[in-house]
Amino acid sequence: MSIALDRGLSLLEQLAAHPEGLPLAQMAGDLDMPLSACHRLLAELQRRGYVRQQRRQGDYQLTTKLVSLGLGYLSSSGIVDVAEPLLERLAQRTGELVRLSVVDGDRLTWVAKAQGLRKGLRYDPDMGQDARLSCTASGHAWLLTMSDEDALTLVMRQGLGAPADYGPRAPTTVKALLGVLHAARVRGYAVIDEVFAPGMSAMAVPVLRRNEPIGVISVAGPRLRLTVERMHELAPELLTAAAELGPILNTNSLMGRPPLGKG
Repeated sequence: MSIALDRGLSLLEQLAAHPEGLPLAQMAGDLDMPLSACHRLLAELQRRGYVRQQRRQGDYQLTTKLVSLGLGYLSSSGIVDVAEPLLERLAQRTGELVRLSVVDGDRLTWVAKAQGLRKGLRYDPDMGQDARLSCTASGHAWLLTMSDEDALTLVMRQGLGAPADYGPRAPTTVKALLGVLHAARVRGYAVIDEVFAPGMSAMAVPVLRRNEPIGVISVAGPRLRLTVERMHELAPELLTAAAELGPILNTNSLMGRPPLGKG
């Protein structure tokens, strides 16, 4: 049963990374799974409404059922309702994308956003994704609250980002990453410039509850508008917003325990 569960979850994660769909043989091969076992699991997921087949003997795709479950969970937790006014205020003030991510064990996941710019170039990544800890402002803001040892433990579980996959300034060594984190600790907030994506910049501050990180607020946009100087100007507003949000989220069921056995 545990093997079937692990394989089923692996299939869902694989399909989530390929919204256009995947053929049965490719999924079985990528996951080193017998073709017959892969087909049985997909048939069961299809029966439960999590997967659909584009056509008979065609590629498989996720349905919106997983999305619906996640959105329903967020709605019942109240986090979006609580955070929305604050995120909207920051988005209007900055004119850029403002996001809230939450700490869940050893993961940092984006769960809510507000877009300040209504027209022109907009930077708008998908919600529900885990932040890449080594090369996102949100990841750096979370890591700055930890010791170097704990931060590196979490980063190494994900791996360091490569410039070919992210921005040209993505840190590719432990020394480079620690240098970035040390500077962020001194400031109290994270700043990146062409680290997560070419031509993009971002800043982020941790949201604390009783001195423990429970989430991160970030602002991201094109570096031509969101310059490093501009981000430093906006830092007091983000720090104030994070200080406001921490107590509001004090009893929120979505906020899990800190990673690595802390708390």
